[in-house]
Amino acid sequence: MLQPLIEESKVKAVRKLLEENDRIVITCHMSPDGDAVGSSLGLMHTLSKIGKDVHVVTPDRIPDSLRCLPGAKEIVPYSKYTDFASKLLREAEVIFCLDFNALYRVDRMSDALASATAKKVLVDHHENPEDFADIIISYPRQSSTCALLFRLLCRLELFGMIGRKAATCIYTGMMTDTGNFSYNSNDPDLYVIIAELIRKGINKDEIYKKVMDTKSLNVLKLHSYAIANMRVFEEQKAALITLSAEELKKFNYRKGDTEGLVNVPLSIPGIIYSVFIREDEREIKISSRSKGDLRVNDICEKFFNGGGHINASGGELNCSLEEAVDIFMLTLPEVERQLLDKLKQK
Repeated sequence: MLQPLIEESKVKAVRKLLEENDRIVITCHMSPDGDAVGSSLGLMHTLSKIGKDVHVVTPDRIPDSLRCLPGAKEIVPYSKYTDFASKLLREAEVIFCLDFNALYRVDRMSDALASATAKKVLVDHHENPEDFADIIISYPRQSSTCALLFRLLCRLELFGMIGRKAATCIYTGMMTDTGNFSYNSNDPDLYVIIAELIRKGINKDEIYKKVMDTKSLNVLKLHSYAIANMRVFEEQKAALITLSAEELKKFNYRKGDTEGLVNVPLSIPGIIYSVFIREDEREIKISSRSKGDLRVNDICEKFFNGGGHINASGGELNCSLEEAVDIFMLTLPEVERQLLDKLKQK
């Protein structure tokens, strides 16, 4: 049995919205990952079963690795179908905002989302949510938005409406946001949820193989190239991977091809801080991971205009790749300071 978490007043408010409205839009952050897509599709399948008219609108296209999820073909990318997506947002009665805590995280869709007259429900696990939604269900200690969504659906008495398709999507988000349960995954309730999803008929081994263990030849070559050129800073227990736009083009890069790359350096004994810097079309993308008590969310907030979780965070910079590397170098004294503070506390 799951321990109570979500406030009853918020559960009642969401239940009332669902009782009084039928046109639902579900959205998530730009460059959607497994948790964003999994929670969106999981909620879509569940609400569809109770007769709601549900659409999932993402800021941009989802990565190829997630196209195997049931319902993925029904997703409407705002970047490709702007007029239709805008119409859906305008006509929605309720909009669920999943796996993001600020409007800027939906990128070019932010104005359309902000101006939509629908009641907005935020379900998220990132720290410091902005006050843009009518109902805010935010619990940063949850390992994924999918785990939090499962709790919400149970509290809404919709557990019976979670079918195999929804369960598959929800499990995917839980799996990807914990690196297949290798970090941020010591909550016993997490495994209660997994057991229930297995009872719903998911094949967890097959999901892992399709989403996390299937890569094209180009992706394998890209990862091998990036790892071969990785820089290691032993004194700071840190590692850096960078990929320029030219290097990405060389390997026919597609969105999602670098998924999981930032985790690789943490397999090196002694490395507890890993950063991946990628040159995107309009900006520099930062992904960061850590082990133990090293707070990369603080580092990303201070240096990379970002944030996230203690051991998994990211950010963005409007500069050159070379300048971004220089900024990374400025984070190393911060890492040393955190490590020194921890030693003093012992």
